[in-house]
Amino acid sequence: MLQGGSTLTVHSFNYLFASLLIVIFLHAPWATAIVVPSSNCYVLDNSSQIFDFTDWIGHPFEYVGKDSPDLVVRFCKDVETRSQMGYVDFGRYSSSNHFVAGSGDVNFVQGFYNGDLVNCETSFDKMGRTAQVNIICGNCLNGMCKGELGCICNVTYDSTMCSVLVELAIPCEKHGSRVFQGFTVGFHPRSWEVVYNGLTQLGFEKARHEFSFGTEQTHVSLYMTAIASLSGLVGKPVFKVNPDKGLEVKLSGSGADGSPPTTLSPSTLIVNWRCEKAHDSPYEVAISIPLEGYEPIEFTLTKICEYRQEKGGDSMRGWATFGVLSFIFIVISLLFCCGGFAYKTRVEHQHGLDALPGMTILSACLETVTGVAGGYSQAENLNSAFINQTSWEHVPVSAQGTQRQGERKYGSI
Repeated sequence: MLQGGSTLTVHSFNYLFASLLIVIFLHAPWATAIVVPSSNCYVLDNSSQIFDFTDWIGHPFEYVGKDSPDLVVRFCKDVETRSQMGYVDFGRYSSSNHFVAGSGDVNFVQGFYNGDLVNCETSFDKMGRTAQVNIICGNCLNGMCKGELGCICNVTYDSTMCSVLVELAIPCEKHGSRVFQGFTVGFHPRSWEVVYNGLTQLGFEKARHEFSFGTEQTHVSLYMTAIASLSGLVGKPVFKVNPDKGLEVKLSGSGADGSPPTTLSPSTLIVNWRCEKAHDSPYEVAISIPLEGYEPIEFTLTKICEYRQEKGGDSMRGWATFGVLSFIFIVISLLFCCGGFAYKTRVEHQHGLDALPGMTILSACLETVTGVAGGYSQAENLNSAFINQTSWEHVPVSAQGTQRQGERKYGSI
């Protein structure tokens, strides 16, 4: 008895534990989407982890030179030298992404271009002075300096003083999630309004009511692309609606079936939604695309429901009924015609068009119409006309004799 009771207790505990896990899973919030940073001062390392240095923009790192002017690097902004002769600009951080991953001991590389052009007119493409900042995560390799926010380890100028190479050591402890590079989601096969390079674009990272889709728009087509070598890691998307009642949402297309997207053949994800009832505020549809070994791609679409929409099948139900009735009528008509034709052929011994059902009535109608119009003459009239014509052409002998006598008296006709 004790053994059976202990077994029952263990099973009950396992059941309760499994139920608790299910409840926690259903009520747990989704993972935060990997959103593109608010500035272009971010970088992806060689393992596709994102480092956002937006808070570092403009932070100065100074280097005091012995035989050269002092140099200042303003992070993600510009590089310049300072001396008694004044300031010389060695380039500015461009709006395009010049923040890339490095190699070897260098973790990241920043490029600064379009500096002062004086005495550097022969520079490549007349870009003026340029600077390259090699960023090392941690301390300087030569142990020259140490600091909480880092420092410049070394500065090297070229022979023309038109280019400078800067080694900068900073702490890189805070990094973000692993990004699925090369993955895009857009409203056209070659666009990326929703997701670009694995990062959810601003406006779709959370519910944005100003970007809501109208009530009359019953579906939205999304096109997904990925690098061919990594396309097999893309899974089937799932969605969550808030509020959970009032909006019917269904996913279709090749993207909903888990078809691997590539850059040459994007997969299509069609979001079909229908307003089951009107709602004051827009509905939020959060879509999550799982990626094997990476953080999922997540974005949010909003839908306005000003009125209730009928199902597509309801509007077509009347036409479907009409089509079924028409088909039944045609089948019955064919059976009636075939049966009537067989009856008249075998029983009444009629052939040709006369054996078709309804031809007698049709002929009577045609005769009535043609009789009113004076188109056809009766058979008696036709025979009399034929007889008169024949008698006129073949005159009897007595008549010929009379005619001859008349010829003598009245002349020939």
